Amino acid sequence: MNRDLIKFLAFAALILTMPLALHGGYLMNVLVFVGIHTMLAIGLNLLLGYAGQISLGHAGFFGLGAYLSGILTATYGWNPWLAMPLAAAVVGGLAFLIGFPILKLKGHYLAMATLGMGIIMYITFNETIGLTGGPSGLSGIPAIAIGTLTFDSDQKNFYLIWTFTLGMILLTLNLANSRIGRALRAVHDSEVAAQVLGINARLLKVQIFALSAVISSIAGSLYAHTMTFISPASFGFNFSVELLTMVVIGGLGSIYGSFLGAALLTLLPEFLRAAQDYDIIIYGALLMVMVKYLPGGLVRGVPGLFRKLMKKRGARHA
Repeated sequence: MNRDLIKFLAFAALILTMPLALHGGYLMNVLVFVGIHTMLAIGLNLLLGYAGQISLGHAGFFGLGAYLSGILTATYGWNPWLAMPLAAAVVGGLAFLIGFPILKLKGHYLAMATLGMGIIMYITFNETIGLTGGPSGLSGIPAIAIGTLTFDSDQKNFYLIWTFTLGMILLTLNLANSRIGRALRAVHDSEVAAQVLGINARLLKVQIFALSAVISSIAGSLYAHTMTFISPASFGFNFSVELLTMVVIGGLGSIYGSFLGAALLTLLPEFLRAAQDYDIIIYGALLMVMVKYLPGGLVRGVPGLFRKLMKKRGARHA
């Protein structure tokens, strides 16, 4: 059996057996958010870690997927299973159209363009009160159901969200190890060299931008039907930065790193609530430590740090 497949199956088994140890409760709800954030981090990591294109507006795609699915189901009575793919198609098409002009830009110019895109979407969510409910939010979004099974509890939502998340992980692992994944890494290292090899770098960047947006849209739809209420506050600039931080801390170009970054930045604030006003200080200090001592992220940085410590220990005993 393929080594990557064995690793994935072991990871999936670990995740899916967690409810047996937790027996429901608040932490189960937090793990639902870990799953949603993992999907978002994976989508952004495809763009940033593999293609080398930064985005500060991915919260906008997340929110657009949530609102499209929420409006179609809450206002127009659509079935969520029909609303979700339609929302993903609309978001993916929009990202494809937007991607052609803005992905001509590089570096901080690209970052500013994607930031502006995210801000425009956030303002739209706030101002289109007739559709979105504006700052008050959109309520009455139905939970997802399969026949008579309605996903209306933390445990059910856990399995729903993580089924999609594991599917995304498997899809992106296959993509990363395919010819397209190798082409993306070539574009990341040098667009000129990639073009010399016959890779249409511009089209590939736009396609991966659209795929990243589709993944974000699906996560947004799942978020809307899990929470049954959404508001613009959840899709602002701060959340885009948080997503970027998840990817960087977990490890650029690592699918499992996306999970680690999402898990850390979702769970950490929950454990720091007891610190009250000092949680921000602790959070900032941990980020500085990560950037200084683990620049490759958790996936590459921790093993590298362990090897250095073992090497030093061996040198002392020599």
